[in-house]
Amino acid sequence: MNRFLYSALLYLLSPLLIVYLAFRAIKSPDYRGRWGERFGLSRLDKTDLLIHSVSMGETLAAIPLIRQILQTHPELKLTVTTTSPTGSAEVRKAFGNTVQHCYLPFDLPLCIGRFLSQLSPRAMVIMETELWPNLLAIASKRGVGLMLANARLSAKSAAQYAKYPKLTQPMLQALDLIAVQSEDEAKRFIDLGIDAEKVTVCGSLKFDLFISAERIAAAKELRLSWGRDAAPVWVAGSVHPGEFDAVLTAHRLVLAKWPDALLIMAPRHPEQFNALAELVAGKGFESVRRSEGGELSANTQVLVGDTMGELLTFYGAADQAFVGGSLIVHGGHNPLEPVAMAVPVMVGPNHRDFAQITQMLNEAGSLRIVASAKELAEDLIHYFESPVLRKDAAQAGLKVVAANRGAVQRQFALVESLLAQTEKAKTEKAQTAKR
Repeated sequence: MNRFLYSALLYLLSPLLIVYLAFRAIKSPDYRGRWGERFGLSRLDKTDLLIHSVSMGETLAAIPLIRQILQTHPELKLTVTTTSPTGSAEVRKAFGNTVQHCYLPFDLPLCIGRFLSQLSPRAMVIMETELWPNLLAIASKRGVGLMLANARLSAKSAAQYAKYPKLTQPMLQALDLIAVQSEDEAKRFIDLGIDAEKVTVCGSLKFDLFISAERIAAAKELRLSWGRDAAPVWVAGSVHPGEFDAVLTAHRLVLAKWPDALLIMAPRHPEQFNALAELVAGKGFESVRRSEGGELSANTQVLVGDTMGELLTFYGAADQAFVGGSLIVHGGHNPLEPVAMAVPVMVGPNHRDFAQITQMLNEAGSLRIVASAKELAEDLIHYFESPVLRKDAAQAGLKVVAANRGAVQRQFALVESLLAQTEKAKTEKAQTAKR
């Protein structure tokens, strides 16, 4: 398949995009507005640098890099795009009106062309794996400098790219710079035909996660407000529907040993908040919904974390954490968030999106891999029984984070290089026009 066929197929399927948005809107109110942005119909100001940070996880990783750019280049106009409401909320929370923000349009040529015409960016930084054929092709044709930051490329994704070279090769070749997280990922990009000079190993921005003193204090205050100083407390964060039952089964086993134990359970997607609350109540657990602001009683067994932006605080208020998206075939979510809050962590066996980070934490003794509700419960109980073991695991994780910081500065240096290249090209073009 080439880009022409890809675009034709997208246009044929475009009515389904409306159906998709309507379906998401039924489940989540956050999808009920701003549809015009999805089709490049919003009115936007010109920008110097466009940064696409996709969803919440990528946005959290991008925030320190964006802050560095703003601090060093206050003269630049920045636009930050996402594709999800959770990512959008993080952008607005972190930057307010200091950056222009909207959703990235669907990869339809007319929508992308209109979007780029309004913004007219000098350069674009795309986070991790969010590569779209028309976006890159049209941007490259218009002379926009293109960088893939914090890039991930699993063996499975590389194999998929290799299956459709007529579509993926031009897309990858359009990139001017690629900041990869590991040597393995660098090799995969080069094996796909990318010039090795374009690829730089920078480590992961996720190691540079910023934890404020206010966040740590808020976590401690939250734990005190629960009245569970001595009771076991654990978090199941970013969990998906296919994991709900396993997490609750594990908690029931924990409760059999510690009746005062508390589970904070936070779904990955807001549209699952109600479903989880109903499931928890239906299984007979004494529960409270965080969004309702009710106080926990001595009998509360599950706190449903149905709010946005509090997961890091929940992690910091707990003794242990499980990070979801990993007991199902999904790819996992970021285990560094609880680790950075000095909490030992568990994940399931399906963590391909964070394979290297998981391996590093596991080898250091900060992270355990569990394959079932039974294993999850056994590990929770084992660590609850040993405060020394928990402390050692937490400290081991903090050491891994400290040893791997610095990706922000390395990737910022590449952004600077990209901006310099585009400024030089702009100057040369202007001089040629004068002649």
